[in-house]
Amino acid sequence: MSFDLFASTISVYQVIVGVATVIAFMVGGSIYLERMSFEDRMKSVVTERNRMRGKAREEMATSRNNVRPQAKPFMKQIVDSFNLSTWLGTQDSKLQLARAGYRGPQAEIGFLFFRLLMPGLLGVIAILYVFVLQVVDVETMTGFAIVFGAAFLGLKIPEIYLSNTIAKRQASLRSAFPDALDLLLICVESGMSIEAAMRKVAQEIGVQSVALAEEFGLTMAELSYLPDRKQAYENFAVRTDIDASKQIAMVLVQAEQFGTPLGSALRIVSGESREKRLMEAERKAAALPPKLTVPLIVFFLPVLFVVILVPAMLKIFAK
Repeated sequence: MSFDLFASTISVYQVIVGVATVIAFMVGGSIYLERMSFEDRMKSVVTERNRMRGKAREEMATSRNNVRPQAKPFMKQIVDSFNLSTWLGTQDSKLQLARAGYRGPQAEIGFLFFRLLMPGLLGVIAILYVFVLQVVDVETMTGFAIVFGAAFLGLKIPEIYLSNTIAKRQASLRSAFPDALDLLLICVESGMSIEAAMRKVAQEIGVQSVALAEEFGLTMAELSYLPDRKQAYENFAVRTDIDASKQIAMVLVQAEQFGTPLGSALRIVSGESREKRLMEAERKAAALPPKLTVPLIVFFLPVLFVVILVPAMLKIFAK
């Protein structure tokens, strides 16, 4: 009996050690992947800046020389052949893709291609399940309704994915924006130009929010590329689409146009942004007890009753 108890103890210990080892590897791997993701995103910012400059050079070179058109990639050829940008693209698809962090013409091409692919794919799967394999026993009209519903769901899946990505990205931006404004204020008051300050903030804030570091890097690139600096600040506000970024863009535009002191304005915006973050945290904390009521009743109380009542019941039945 004691040997079996010892063997079971050893097996439980091995399971605990194995689970702890797996968790340690997952934590270490997540840190490494996050660092690689930040490096890849900052490289993409540099690539986007080079692409913006190269596009202008290509337009100038094309206007001078008669360049032979090259073969189009597969997705772009399908999008252009079916004119998907007209009947599948939304009016603000480019803006939504930019807010989700997907930039360049390839992002819109991929979005339109998957909007064409997903309805057909889910429709074919629904036809196989309903009419060919007959996994679901339904009437013919109900089967056609399921097929059309699957196709419509496939049409909406890219939009749903894009909306969720935008929401997660904006949550990351709101969380890190007060700290970024504090860093920007310190850099500006130390005598740095706004370009150098944004470069420094993009390097430092990437540990907390990769998306915000990417946006500051793109704004810095636009400040060096666009002829109108006001357009770069407005693009920053439109891409991020949060209240704090709109305020800071307005402050920077006013500082550029009217020469208003930038340090005091940044300090005010930074304080307001920090207060909003604190109020949001208090709101979530206040909403936590009602949300915990159902999990507490379903998961915690039954276990508590078992722990309290089972030993007493064992003693009663042992007598």
